[in-house]
Amino acid sequence: MRLGELIGGESGPEVTGFAIDHRKIAPGNIFGAFRGTRANGEDFIPDAVRAGAVAVVARPEARVTGAAHVADPEPRRAFARLAARYYAPFPTTVAAVTGTNGKTSTVELARQLWRLAGHRAASIGTLGVTTADDQVSTGLTTPDVATFLMNMAGLRREGISHAAFEASSHGLAQYRIEGLPVLAAAFTNLSRDHLDYHETMEAYLAAKLRLFSEVVDSDGTAVIWADDPVSSQVIDAARARGLKVMTVGESGEALRLASRTTALLGQTLQVEADGRAHSVNLPLIGAYQAANALVAAALVIATGGDVAQTLGDLARVQPVRGRLERAALTKTCAPVYVDYAHTPDGLKAALEALRPHASERLILVFGAGGDRDKGKRPEMGRVAADFADRVIVTDDNPRTEDAAAIRADVLAGVPDAVEIGGRREAIAAAIAEAGARDVVLIAGKGHEQGQIVGDRVLPFDDVTVARECAA
Repeated sequence: MRLGELIGGESGPEVTGFAIDHRKIAPGNIFGAFRGTRANGEDFIPDAVRAGAVAVVARPEARVTGAAHVADPEPRRAFARLAARYYAPFPTTVAAVTGTNGKTSTVELARQLWRLAGHRAASIGTLGVTTADDQVSTGLTTPDVATFLMNMAGLRREGISHAAFEASSHGLAQYRIEGLPVLAAAFTNLSRDHLDYHETMEAYLAAKLRLFSEVVDSDGTAVIWADDPVSSQVIDAARARGLKVMTVGESGEALRLASRTTALLGQTLQVEADGRAHSVNLPLIGAYQAANALVAAALVIATGGDVAQTLGDLARVQPVRGRLERAALTKTCAPVYVDYAHTPDGLKAALEALRPHASERLILVFGAGGDRDKGKRPEMGRVAADFADRVIVTDDNPRTEDAAAIRADVLAGVPDAVEIGGRREAIAAAIAEAGARDVVLIAGKGHEQGQIVGDRVLPFDDVTVARECAA
């Protein structure tokens, strides 16, 4: 594709791709020069041009010499839309999910339901790019827009017709998912997270609302978990855009959760839809997993799925990696679960999900990540104190912070907890003391395969470590 076809004017040179890192520019690339929190991409425009950039997308006041200047007051959005035109076509049916918790499970369950309905489907998010045949890690919930669009286009070339992706607040605020046709968008919930970036809950919500007010197709559908305190604001944003609204939950109208009965390895949901009652045997435990499953089902229905078949297929879904995943049984036969919960609400939901399965103690091992919102650490400690019987505070991903200081922040909310800095040692201690009627929860890292200490990523998998300790 020639430059002129993308930005107008004469045909110009051949465009070979898009990049936002000047060190990755190849001849023929279009460079996105954005002002960030740590660096200003405009400072590297001369380097990008010397490396062969044929155009630079930047603010009107940026100085560009030797390449076409695509000037826009919101260069991230302009860059994304140009990239979308370049990398298209994409899967014909695309859905997006935003919210604090539940995004990963919802997009993966939607993928599974589409597959069970006979479609070739994929999910993109924290777990990477997942299809029926493969899973490839990307390392980010929402990668940079060029990588995201290349992945989506690649899925189309592989024959994928249906794709669901996680729309993180960072990705929405930074226009990393622009230009892609999105037929349906879902909202799961909102609670404290990422205030190190957004600063206020109002700004955090505003970023998520962009999915409904700007990103999803104007004739698309909004699927909204109706039992969240801010759901009315999401519904208002969707209706102001003219979207079809499908509400889900106990207060939902499209899929109303009439009742939920827990079982040893799952739960039975009574759901009302289209004037009919449906009994759903969901092989996942916990209220929040029921919520994720119903939102995923609504997305599938919103994109053409049959109501009865979709709800029936929920009985055949598989657990999502690192989401209340039963990792091992101790020598006393106490179950050990691993969950990605890393927010106060997420931790509470995981503990509440496991409470019915603990005849005696619910033992929790958790910590908090470094270089992230510090204010949520004591809040997570208070949740642990309120909902667990035995708490061991350990290291999560300290990153560049002092690990002991992070633990101290958490312990401020749960002063009676045991402190064991080494995560393996903490997991081993919890498993060693668990009795036959206890349940162990290891929270915070879920599916992650490494522990970030300083600038290093050390191999560490909670599931593997739990199995080794249990053995």
